[in-house]
Amino acid sequence: MRQTSSHLRSLVAVASTTALLVLAGCDSGKQREPPTPAPDPRAMQAWEQVAGVLRHPRCLNCHQVESPLQGDEGRAHIPRVVRGKDNLGVAAMRCGNCHSPSGNNPSSGVPGAPHWSLAPLSMNWSGLSSAELCRALIDPERNGNRDAGALVKHMGEDKLVLWGWAPGTGREPVPLAHDAFMEQLQVWVNAGMPCPKDAATEGDRS
Repeated sequence: MRQTSSHLRSLVAVASTTALLVLAGCDSGKQREPPTPAPDPRAMQAWEQVAGVLRHPRCLNCHQVESPLQGDEGRAHIPRVVRGKDNLGVAAMRCGNCHSPSGNNPSSGVPGAPHWSLAPLSMNWSGLSSAELCRALIDPERNGNRDAGALVKHMGEDKLVLWGWAPGTGREPVPLAHDAFMEQLQVWVNAGMPCPKDAATEGDRS
């Protein structure tokens, strides 16, 4: 009986030790999992440069819900214009009535560029935070169905976009030279287009 009891105690001790080693191995395995890397700070700095351009009145004035805005201060458009079904106004108040696709009118001062219009409603940027604007820009359903490459091409070549750097006399151009803007855009794109966190994104995780 004594030998049997001693044998049982030995088996229990071995089993307990084995279980502890297994648990320890599991814990150490969890600890070896690499943490989620933080966004490259250079990419986030680049995004803030990009966002500063997109939130400038030269861009934001036409990325509105119902009516465009005017001027450096984003005042109400005079005369009043509304979006219409094709983003080009309604009835007699059509964008093309005043804004020429050939460019700015030096005599009247009215700005112009090819396909002058309100941005599609899905591309409304009014009131968005930096993080919200970022999420909108990388969402194909909200950016004109563009992937990263198409987004870079749009920002680099579209003549209506380029107008923001040559808006005509009396208007402030966007605050970053186009070459510098494209460089910052490419840094952000190459990093995977990360977006900053804000209260909304933190709430989405809860």
